[in-house]
Amino acid sequence: MGDVSIITNALGRFANNMRLYGEAFSKYRELAAIDHEEAIHNLDRAFEQILEGFHTLYDVSQAMFDFHEHPDTSLLISIRNALHHRDHPLFHSFLQTIWLDGEPERLIGAEYLIARHRTTGGNPPPMMHLIKLEDVYSRLDPRYISGYLNPMGKANALARFVSLENSLAFEKVWEKTKKDRYPTKQVYLDLLPIFNSAVSRVFTALDNAGVMFQGFDANAYKSVFIDELKTDLQHFDFFGLRMHALQIELGPKLTIQEASIRRGCTYQKMMVDE
Repeated sequence: MGDVSIITNALGRFANNMRLYGEAFSKYRELAAIDHEEAIHNLDRAFEQILEGFHTLYDVSQAMFDFHEHPDTSLLISIRNALHHRDHPLFHSFLQTIWLDGEPERLIGAEYLIARHRTTGGNPPPMMHLIKLEDVYSRLDPRYISGYLNPMGKANALARFVSLENSLAFEKVWEKTKKDRYPTKQVYLDLLPIFNSAVSRVFTALDNAGVMFQGFDANAYKSVFIDELKTDLQHFDFFGLRMHALQIELGPKLTIQEASIRRGCTYQKMMVDE
């Protein structure tokens, strides 16, 4: 199994990455009011760093835990690899798409569907990291007509993706999309509940295997992810966001969650699937 201290060290670095992401989120609103491009890039790069930390943990602990056996851990590894190789235009965050990939005025009148797996233990994540659900298919589903399909592991790619798709209940999102007539390019998936589920799963497995959690960050996150946070990967909360002139004027200084409180019906929880 090798030197377990290597896994302990990777856990510590990963926990530190998570703390830095939390700090970037806490500074987002103040910085976005001054320089929204820097604020969005800081937040997105901090999220990518926690994926890098998660992948490092995968590299050193896969003899103890099969990351590809579970949909949450497998999806995070796949998205990290896609972001790492950068051989495609996929997985831009919602914030980047709205505010940095073109003039936001082009989107006035557009309405977005946001799908978030339900948190059943602890509090839902205070932040969101939203990606187009369609991008997941473009990268991982061999049935999808895409020039950006992952070139690795083609032999059993379809079986793996079908298992992932079913285990994360993506069909429920597409049913909602079809019912309410959303364009597929305006359907977004929040990765944070999936991330929480994956980290909880890995931390529990490593703790059961006797891996030490050393340092303040690692021990603080250990109790949160093992004892508190639980995610239901078969059910969603759905939200709708409509772009209009007032939102464009206000800009991205409010997080999506703050927008749900301050902008009333422009961003609202629509329903949970049964």
